[in-house]
Amino acid sequence: MRLEFVPVEEFYFAITLCVRVLTEIENPELVAQMQEKLATTLGQSSTVASAQQNSFNYVFRVYEVDCTPAEELIVSISDWGEALRLNSDFGWMLDENRKPKRTEKFGQRDEFLQQLKAKLQEEFQVILNEPTPT
Repeated sequence: MRLEFVPVEEFYFAITLCVRVLTEIENPELVAQMQEKLATTLGQSSTVASAQQNSFNYVFRVYEVDCTPAEELIVSISDWGEALRLNSDFGWMLDENRKPKRTEKFGQRDEFLQQLKAKLQEEFQVILNEPTPT
């Protein structure tokens, strides 16, 4: 898996209506840590915050992952309140009416999420485990 950051100047051309939440990790420390790592490594996020609960959204094109029948794969990393959100259009694509529809890869979203977490942990030196219920 290879990630290519989409800067704010190109964001409009990369966004898709199919991006859906893969997971939401409720952990304010992780949100702060990930935001710092992304900002230090990549600079300004791909989009300007759209709501008070959302202060960053880094978007990436994903390569070296089979996303057929879709032509391109997008991932975004953002915050929502005290949670870190990992989003992707893996398993989705637009139909002829530009409406999102599931593809045959939809059932593999959890496997893709595990690959993505491993890649992000390696690349940004953060631990993306879900909190253990107490």
